[in-house]
Amino acid sequence: MSRTVQHSPSRLQLMHRHRDDLMALLTGALFLSLGLVLYRKVGLLTGGTAGLAFLGHYATALPFGAWFFLINVPFYWLAWKRKGAEFTLKTLVSVTTISVLSEWLPGWIDIARIDPLYAAVMGGTLMGCGMLILFRHQSSVGGLGVLALLLQERGTISAGKFQMLVDAAIVLAALTVADAAHVALSVVGAVVLNLVLALNHKPGRYMAA
Repeated sequence: MSRTVQHSPSRLQLMHRHRDDLMALLTGALFLSLGLVLYRKVGLLTGGTAGLAFLGHYATALPFGAWFFLINVPFYWLAWKRKGAEFTLKTLVSVTTISVLSEWLPGWIDIARIDPLYAAVMGGTLMGCGMLILFRHQSSVGGLGVLALLLQERGTISAGKFQMLVDAAIVLAALTVADAAHVALSVVGAVVLNLVLALNHKPGRYMAA
């Protein structure tokens, strides 16, 4: 009877994997932070913990990046318990990077004018693609994203569909800080973001190396 011998990853393979992961986390964070900057430029909102951070930012003087980082803190315990140390650490790196970049980017680029509808569609697309990159490398944007991935792994509901439902509720709550036109455009952006996830992030399609 033949027996399959499993070899542990070499040090060089681990170095390559960690390098690839770091590059992916930075790329995903850049996509997400640029999408968030487009939203903030025209006063839109989104779902998830980023949506909650927008609500806090528009209602108070605290910067969006600070809100986004703080809201995600309680979810790290869930990530650690259900997804393990590596996933939690990568998510912490992603959330921290997005929090910092979303505050720095407005000082690096100057957008004189952008159509709100384009900002909603393009911002949603950028954030959806950024989340796909993070998911591919066993990371997330924290918060509800962690819960969405857990539910998908259990076969309860796909990550995209779950986030679409939750995001719709959060965006509707934006009526307390924004007018109906901005909320409507925010819904468009949320649908675009979650369609990107629902169409591309399916169980078994992406496997970490």
